[in-house]
Amino acid sequence: MVDVARVREIFSNLKKEIQKVIVGQEEPIDLILSAVLIRGHVLLEGVPGTAKTLTVKTLAQTVQAGFQRIQMTPDLMPSDVLGTNMFDSHTRTFQVHKGPIFSDLVLVDEINRAPAKTQSALLECMEEKQVTIEGNRFPLSPIFTVLATQNPLEYEGTYPLPEAQLDRFMFKILIDYPRDGEENKILEKFEAGFRSDKLSEAGLMAITTPQEIIECQEIIKQVKTKPSIIEYITQIIRASRSAGDIQVGGGVRSSIGVFLASKALALIEGRDFVTPDDVKKMVCPVLRHRIILKPEAEIEGIAPDDALTAIVNQVKVPR
Repeated sequence: MVDVARVREIFSNLKKEIQKVIVGQEEPIDLILSAVLIRGHVLLEGVPGTAKTLTVKTLAQTVQAGFQRIQMTPDLMPSDVLGTNMFDSHTRTFQVHKGPIFSDLVLVDEINRAPAKTQSALLECMEEKQVTIEGNRFPLSPIFTVLATQNPLEYEGTYPLPEAQLDRFMFKILIDYPRDGEENKILEKFEAGFRSDKLSEAGLMAITTPQEIIECQEIIKQVKTKPSIIEYITQIIRASRSAGDIQVGGGVRSSIGVFLASKALALIEGRDFVTPDDVKKMVCPVLRHRIILKPEAEIEGIAPDDALTAIVNQVKVPR
């Protein structure tokens, strides 16, 4: 029987198991696990070689979930992602050949390299949890989660994600270089024989199952949010719409995102109630890709996180 204590145990063990492979990156791991808990999608942004792909592959193995990786390229068509009807000469009928999107965890590598029509093909999948192939609708996995990556440094040959697509991602997670000492540990792991292309030899244990993850997702309903905390969330979002450095603030989906993300954080920590600190921790991951800064703020070197942190510091914290 899954309860609040069992959810904490599962996700604590998942994190420990992932950290057998991934050195550091505690906040990104916490956010990815939170996204799985609330059926949210994740945009991972970081330079190459920061273990974005490896983290997702490790998670899939510990959850015993299906995993597919889609490498986005400028010539990739929607049918390459979703699937298509193909004529079977033996049965003389058209058969649906499902694409790689039909999996539990789907890693979309370099999403901004795909053209607009291929990016838009993901919209229905991410929002409706279904795929339409030539008029026929097919449901996706109950724990279907898209984890997309993009490189912040390369712009040549890329197609920036439109606002509607960005808004489908629950979190935008910034993956940075390893901190002091962590890079040494990475090299020590390789010295001991670890190879990222041989993940099956890393000694990972299966912690849970997709069915148990579904049960954990249902427990989120037991996490209570007081009216004062709900008001705190909406005040932050409303403040983003009138902040001096922000041209376009967060929409209603931002409010829902912070609300659900705060519940997920509380649940992972073994609580059935949300605190103001939960809200504070989730504001930047939920909103950093949903706001648009004013040009003069960008010229001054103000980042989205700077503007959002300033708002959080200004809004009165409920007791």
